[in-house]
Amino acid sequence: MSTVNYELIGDIGVIRLNNPPVNALSHGLREGIWGAIKSAQEDASQALVLICEGRTFIAGADITEFSKPPQAPALSEVITEIENSLKPVIAAIHGTALGGGFEVALACHYRCALASAKVGLPEVKLGLLPGAGGTQRTPRLAGVAAALEMITKGAPIPAAKAKSMKLIDHVVDDDLFEGALAFARELIDQKAPPRRVRDITIDPASIPEGLFDDFRQRLEKRAPGQLAPQNIVSCVEAAVKLPFDKGLAKELDLFIECLLSSQSAALRHMFFAERRATKVQGLSKDTPIREINSIGIIGGGTMGGGIAMNFANAGIPVKLLDIDQAAVERGRAVIDKNYNISMKKGKITEPQKAHCLSLIQGTTDYSDLVEVDLVIEAVFENVTLKKEIFSKLDQYCKPGTILATNTSYQDIDQIAAATNRPEDVIGLHFFSPANVMKLLEVVRGSKSADDVIATAMRLAKTIKKVPVLAGNCYGFIGNRMLRPYAREAQLCLIEGATAEQIDTVMQSWGMAMGPIAVGDLAGLDIGHKAREGLSEAEKGDPKTYCIADALVEMGRLGQKSGAGYYRYDPETRARTSDPEVQAIIEAQAKAYGIERRDISDKEILNRLTFSLINEGARILEDGIAQRPSDIDVVYVYGYGFPPHRGGPMFYADSIGLKKIYDTICTFRDLYGEANWTPAPLLVQLVKEGKTFTDWADDQR
Repeated sequence: MSTVNYELIGDIGVIRLNNPPVNALSHGLREGIWGAIKSAQEDASQALVLICEGRTFIAGADITEFSKPPQAPALSEVITEIENSLKPVIAAIHGTALGGGFEVALACHYRCALASAKVGLPEVKLGLLPGAGGTQRTPRLAGVAAALEMITKGAPIPAAKAKSMKLIDHVVDDDLFEGALAFARELIDQKAPPRRVRDITIDPASIPEGLFDDFRQRLEKRAPGQLAPQNIVSCVEAAVKLPFDKGLAKELDLFIECLLSSQSAALRHMFFAERRATKVQGLSKDTPIREINSIGIIGGGTMGGGIAMNFANAGIPVKLLDIDQAAVERGRAVIDKNYNISMKKGKITEPQKAHCLSLIQGTTDYSDLVEVDLVIEAVFENVTLKKEIFSKLDQYCKPGTILATNTSYQDIDQIAAATNRPEDVIGLHFFSPANVMKLLEVVRGSKSADDVIATAMRLAKTIKKVPVLAGNCYGFIGNRMLRPYAREAQLCLIEGATAEQIDTVMQSWGMAMGPIAVGDLAGLDIGHKAREGLSEAEKGDPKTYCIADALVEMGRLGQKSGAGYYRYDPETRARTSDPEVQAIIEAQAKAYGIERRDISDKEILNRLTFSLINEGARILEDGIAQRPSDIDVVYVYGYGFPPHRGGPMFYADSIGLKKIYDTICTFRDLYGEANWTPAPLLVQLVKEGKTFTDWADDQR
């Protein structure tokens, strides 16, 4: 079947696109549109309707073609053909018109859309910018300020809002095809001419002074160091200051700069990595999925409440169990507060909040969990307590109920052994705040059944999480890698760096937060309590925790106490450095015989990031992660790793494994092999001249 079909219905030419699954702008689709528009100029049609089959309008470019030689006609040529049509062309939009798809719609002379449709220019999320006129046409229709917000954020907007922004002319409530034909008929009757967006001019005097410079500064805070958002501002500025064709040329130049950048390569890697992570190696596509229609959650604290919100938001009823009614009410109060925050941000309405709350019922009785399909234990990290809970669940829950633990690092098999059905036990490691963070580590125990794993991976999509399958070891993928990262941060601190320097280096590089500030946010007392239950050997090198313990013993627990490594404003939580902390650091250094020295920013960056990469290689060797890109997904979505660097393993490939290996060997010679022995897989890949990506390809 052809991807593009044309038919004449009366005096209206209908161009139908059909390139499943999302009508991506492949070469065949571009060629078909170009030919249909050209042919229609010679027939009896008075107007043309461009409409798509399937579940959506053109959802964007075919990303797989980005790395291939270009084939004519280019998207820009197709758009020119549409815009130059002597007959009005009407885009009829349903589903989503995104990226190049929306640029096609903008080239049409008129646009109608189903009320349920959304439009947008999400290229920035791939480190790109709209390269076929999107940055030039959008501000001409919606205004400069609105265009800047829309294109730099990349989020799709609903049809009603798009109409208010003048990006859509007409909203259809029911049958799009009939509605589009009726709209075309109105235009014919009115003798409406082709209306070309390119002919609209923007008066430079109408733009507030300093608008573009102010927006660039805002972006530097929102997306520090990222190329595409800044280039988008330059393109929109060109739409104001340059003739249309010169603005297009500027857009194309900056698009190519983005396309060839390491940032876009990293973001495109993450796009595919996220999708690849949902696939479980060795698991048949025919593996049955267990029905999950109701949930039980043990523990109504911050984590349990956040987990409950995920399921309520998806319309799944939740039984939230805690030790007594007072604890249940505290948990519900926190959930209510979180929903109020979402309402203030305009993310949900009052009726939506009420509906979600109605789906979360509190209880103190395990017998109320008899019929639930999944139970998630979310109590604090005490393996004895967790085993007691799973033993109870084994008694109360019906056969086939999935029993999950939200543990961050405990042994899944040890917890499963407390039941008579270890095949039903799995780890579901949510990240705090659980109602916000996208990552879900699905941790497979040695006896976890295939259908339990398949159900957990599918369920993640239902609650809008990004799942990554992990094997069972201390800390799984994310927290196992976090240990050497945190270790090096603490060693840099005691050896000569300041907290501010370490955090500034990592944030300037792109991390969402620096490691020292993260410690204050999480609470220094948490690690302190965890260490109290360990032997001296299990605690590891005291230089990696002595400063934190000294702060806790002074009552400096982090943000929640108003002081940790930093002091915090009680109202705004703004942090400031504290000379008292520097004195503590120097005292601990002296106690351990360390002569503090100047540590360069480069050394800090390399010690922290290369320790992540080296541990990531060990995780791959041990089979804890299925593939390097899964590790990247974990760190980008769970630990604030900069997406435009592609995750630690992609970053390693991008800068070269030989460089990483040589630097680790230098650190080994300087600081000892206990912390800096190159992982065998890293050694092997360097010897073979391969990358982590090559290794992943070899494993398929």
